[in-house]
Amino acid sequence: MLQKYVGGDGVAPRLNKLSGGEWKQTKAKAKAAITDMADELIRLSAVRMSEKGFAFSEDTVWQKEFEDSFPYSETDDQIRCVEEIKKDMESDVPMDRLLCGDVGFGKTEVAARALFKCVSDGKQAAVLVPTTLLANQHYYTLKDRFEKFPFKVEMLSRFRSPAQQKQILEGLEKGSIDLVIATHRILSKDIKFKDLGLLVIDEEQRFGVKHKEKLKQLKENVDVLTLSATPIPRTLHMSLSGIKDMSTIEEPPEDRYPVQTYVMEQDDFVMREAIEKELARGGQVFVLYNRVESINRVASDIERLVPEASVVVGHGKMAAGKLEDIIMDFSEGEYNVFVSTTIIESGMDIPNVNTMIVLDADRFGLAQLYQLRGRVGRSDRMAYAYLMYKKDKVLSEIAEKRLKAIREFTEFGSGFRIAMKDLELRGAGNLLGTEQSGHMLSIGYELYCKMLEEAVDDVKGVARLPQAEETAFSLPIPAIIPARYIENEVLRLQMYKKIAMIESDEDEAEIVDELIDRFGDIPRDTMNLIKISKIRAMAGKLGVIEILQQGYKIIFRLWENVKLSQETMAGLIGNYGEKMMIYGGKEPYIRLTVNKEDPLQAIEKFLQTAVEGRKLN
Repeated sequence: MLQKYVGGDGVAPRLNKLSGGEWKQTKAKAKAAITDMADELIRLSAVRMSEKGFAFSEDTVWQKEFEDSFPYSETDDQIRCVEEIKKDMESDVPMDRLLCGDVGFGKTEVAARALFKCVSDGKQAAVLVPTTLLANQHYYTLKDRFEKFPFKVEMLSRFRSPAQQKQILEGLEKGSIDLVIATHRILSKDIKFKDLGLLVIDEEQRFGVKHKEKLKQLKENVDVLTLSATPIPRTLHMSLSGIKDMSTIEEPPEDRYPVQTYVMEQDDFVMREAIEKELARGGQVFVLYNRVESINRVASDIERLVPEASVVVGHGKMAAGKLEDIIMDFSEGEYNVFVSTTIIESGMDIPNVNTMIVLDADRFGLAQLYQLRGRVGRSDRMAYAYLMYKKDKVLSEIAEKRLKAIREFTEFGSGFRIAMKDLELRGAGNLLGTEQSGHMLSIGYELYCKMLEEAVDDVKGVARLPQAEETAFSLPIPAIIPARYIENEVLRLQMYKKIAMIESDEDEAEIVDELIDRFGDIPRDTMNLIKISKIRAMAGKLGVIEILQQGYKIIFRLWENVKLSQETMAGLIGNYGEKMMIYGGKEPYIRLTVNKEDPLQAIEKFLQTAVEGRKLN
């Protein structure tokens, strides 16, 4: 598939129309905000590294008993991740680790063993979750796991009355509660722990940066374990670049099957067949419809389609007690079709539900669709997901790509691959799945990360060589590393980063040699990426803000204060003559006619000519 390469900094197409002054202003605003963020991140990191954290004791007899009481066989990946986390906890450097595992791969059990290690050493532990349903699910799971041991487990969410919440707050402050599972209520100022030792953040993609940093401020030397099937690109980037440690569970539990996924127009016949087929084998069905005002009509339609179905409706605007009763009744089998909003996205772990129908699926993001589909297929039965959109609806290009991607990512471990795909494509200048936001949208992913790294260096006082200006590259040229060339996602991302650092012919030659040695002949798309990276480096040093193509013409837009030296002018005119037009007004640019030449070769040759004629000043 051809992609429009918009430079390694991922500048959105709408920015191509910005003037040099507007672009400079946008970049300056982003830099100011990023510098503030870097200052705070470094301050927290410095405190965490300089203040000694609590070094947990080695495993006790109780720890072995707790782990032996797990009713299933652990996978090798689970065991390895547990050991990595324990090693971090036993160090006096505060842990900050990402545990990445697909939906249903056993992240909760890995976290449970870390939580037990914490509370058995006399410390308190907290689990932060994004929804009351997930809090409820974890509460009963962990309470059951901790039942044989003298530790008090509590839940803090809207399922608790004000009186109960007050008691829990007092218990946390006095230390009588060892483990609390909580929603964002835990972020309130009235929460005080007597001695918090471990914080586990589940479904971290549902929380903002400010939430997570505020959590770390609860106690700056607390151990932090983050769980996710599809980590947000920011966290994944931090993990892959070594800022945050990462453990991955890639091995599925025994007797699990990938969810069979179908993308189609909404069809009553298919819905009826799917529901009847599931009910015939004694199973249950999720029907997801994310509009509260008309959800009862959808439930009535299903009752009409499948009269034998026992249908119940649930959504987040219901009273907490009523919603909890409905969920408990459904999980106990009193109903066999649950029509709900996205409240089921996290925390609904019911092995008997193995068919899901998502209506208006084109309205959801890629990671969200993946999380929703993960609610089925949690047993040894074949599971089915039907992603439906309104009949005769013309899907947007983005929605179509999302649905195509979720259909293709059916194999186990896809959650991590979806996150990698999102990060990889943003780095290559394309958008897929969840949209970039804030300053990252304004300036692009790679430039955002680069500016953050530079800001971190500045805060640390690390000396850096002067950096060239960034150049946007907007040509319809395929420039990616295909998955068929480098199959491993982490290796592929590492090569993207190496290619982005090319600044000279020598750097280019080294990368080419490395790729050929490690992966064989280089595909054309990847050679394009290498050339573009070098071109951007050259252009940035020359004062070129953007390179774009208009038919057979290449436009080199320059910074407003750039002036062409006599040597440069002479060199360019001597080589290109009438093929070139120079405009020196408020928004200066050079226009080069390339006819049927290879545009990358023409651009590279042009920039080399400009360099040889002395720099643009």
